[in-house]
Amino acid sequence: MFAFFRPAAHQAPLPDERVDSTYRRLRWQIFAGIFFGYAGYYLLRKNFSLAMPYLIEEEGYTRGQLGLAISAIAIAYGLSKFLMGLVSDRSNPRYFLPFGLLISAGVMFIFGFAHWATSSVTIMFVLLFINGWAQGMGWPPSGRTMVHWWSQKERGSVVSVWNVAHNVGGGLIGPLFLLGLAWTNDWHAAFYVPATVAVLVAVFAFATMRDTPQSVGLPPVEQYKNDYPEGYDESHEQEFSAKQIFVQYVLCNKLLWYIALANVFVYLLRYGVLDWAPTYLKEAKHFSVDTTSWAYFFYEWAGIPGTLLCGWMSDKIFRGNRGLTGIVFMALVTVATLVYWLNPPGNPTIDMIALFSIGFLIYGPVMLIGLQALELAPKKAAGTAAGFTGLFGYLGGSVAASAAMGYTVDHFGWDGGFVMLVSACVLAIAFLIPTLRHTKVASAGREAVA
Repeated sequence: MFAFFRPAAHQAPLPDERVDSTYRRLRWQIFAGIFFGYAGYYLLRKNFSLAMPYLIEEEGYTRGQLGLAISAIAIAYGLSKFLMGLVSDRSNPRYFLPFGLLISAGVMFIFGFAHWATSSVTIMFVLLFINGWAQGMGWPPSGRTMVHWWSQKERGSVVSVWNVAHNVGGGLIGPLFLLGLAWTNDWHAAFYVPATVAVLVAVFAFATMRDTPQSVGLPPVEQYKNDYPEGYDESHEQEFSAKQIFVQYVLCNKLLWYIALANVFVYLLRYGVLDWAPTYLKEAKHFSVDTTSWAYFFYEWAGIPGTLLCGWMSDKIFRGNRGLTGIVFMALVTVATLVYWLNPPGNPTIDMIALFSIGFLIYGPVMLIGLQALELAPKKAAGTAAGFTGLFGYLGGSVAASAAMGYTVDHFGWDGGFVMLVSACVLAIAFLIPTLRHTKVASAGREAVA
């Protein structure tokens, strides 16, 4: 079924004098492909959240019902990110990433133009599940690309810059929605306007991405940069079987389990705030529709400088200790969440600053967990390792942020919901603490005690 995506064959080696110039050109080109390609996925990830206030007012749905429907994205995405990661490790990312983006755009067009798409919770759940599954085809091929085209010593900076694609794409949903609303006076524009942009992005990604360096006649990046991780040998350039990837390099890696469990609560906070920001700000803080859309934008784009700062601090100040860096950022995000919750209505500036601060701080730990997953498995298993932590983050954290948060607010008010979010911050820190005694062992699939 996935033969279409199989990795590209190795090409005859290029002459030595062409290696450096070709590597430099293709790395810029490929980075643009995976950056904007993955940002395109986020144009289609959380559109439903902007539509929820209208579905509550016009269609009569409860917050719990819509929370259940939107949880389909998290359930499907968690499963897909893991299973599609396994497929992606044995596939050509140039085909894999744009294909998933086109499927996701198709679902958004259905939501935008077919009125039956929002006629029942069941239909919304099914469509959002399909979208979530397609969304799982974005991260693994991006991760596979980065570990093949950038070496260990430069990968931290590359991953932190690439990671802000989350925020670029997610932040643009709000302005695109307002633009579509101004053009059409139709809240369904939250779906079909970003989907139109995503189709163009898919074409761009296909045009710019490539598979491995060997598929275009270049040597492995370790050879090109003379940067060999511990345990590296020729076997790391061979494709692994699915069993080897899953059992040897994922299930038996204890550190992956620690960061996967921490990821549950990082994602609960991330999406508990993000998914419900339009509804919470409108109901509890009395924001207008355009203001809530811009708040959504600021939350996402605040993550850009925050992620870059977190990556820099992790390398320069905490000397590669990803766990300690994550704990510091999670402690600060706990404070910002308390302010966002306890600030009384009528102080919109404080609410916006608190929301901006949460966005600034939360994406750093998200990035660090993804980076650790890439570093703790051989590059031929990187997509599966990242998918494993994503499986926990989405099936545990994001599902709770959608369904559990909705029903909690229905029964205990927004105070009950924020008790759950603050508890998530504390538990994320608790699961990051065991990682403090570990140092990274990149691409070797083992762990070392500092």
